Formats: sequence, C-alpha cells, structure tokens
Amino acid sequence: MQEQAEQDRLAKTTKQMTKEEVMQLFDEHERRWARLTSMDYLTWNSFPWPVLRPPKEPDDLTVYAIDAYVLSPHNPKDAGKSSKDRIKEHIRRWHPDRFETKLLCKVRDDEREKVKQGAGLVARNLNELLTRQSRANNDFIS
Repeated sequence: MQEQAEQDRLAKTTKQMTKEEVMQLFDEHERRWARLTSMDYLTWNSFPWPVLRPPKEPDDLTVYAIDAYVLSPHNPKDAGKSSKDRIKEHIRRWHPDRFETKLLCKVRDDEREKVKQGAGLVARNLNELLTRQSRANNDFIS
C-alpha cells in the first residue's frame, strides 16, 4: 500500500520523461562520474544521484525513485545486463567505504553531512533492491 502511494506521488509530481531524455540523463551521469575524482571541491549538485529527477534533499532518494533509474530499460550501457548486475554496479559506486574515502572528503563542509546522508540512503536502498531482486528470483525458481 505504501509502495503504491509513493508511485502515485511520483507520477503526479513529475512529468513523464521521453526515452531520449532518459538516455541523455544516463550519458550526462556517466560524464559526471568520470569527472568527480578529478574535481577539487564537490557539492550536493556535483553528484549524479541515481534518480531520474534531480533530488533536492536526501529524502528524495527513495527506493522507488532509485529502482526506476537503476532498472530503466533506456540505459544503453546496461543493455544485456541482468537487473541484479545493474544493482551491484551501482552498489560498488555508492558503497560507503569507497564513497567516503574518495569523494566525501572533497565535499564542502557546509554540505558534507547532507551528501553523506544521501549517499547512505542510496547505498541502503540499493541493497534493498538487491534483496528484492534475489527474493523475486528465488520465488520464480520455487
């Protein structure tokens, strides 16, 4: 019931993106990931958060929004990859050990806690998606 309410809220508050817009977003996010490590200072808006709409705050990084992004059929880089492999790739990017040692230290002091909270939510929600995916695969096999 809560899941349906969240999906309804997202549908009402965001206009439908075209396939081309989604593909452009994925391309832009890849370019941003490539630049992050070479940047001296980072802010909340520096990060290519794994959602289709730019989040304003950590609470925008819901499991449903991340699911729509990670499992989108429009990411050309993910063609042929299983859902589980897509999720795992994102987990590697957002894993707290890697994220905090390589990127969080570059975030401006006034935004560091917000970014840390957002990255933590992303990591937890990706793990939740992986758990759901594994459960769905086990249900399918049974």
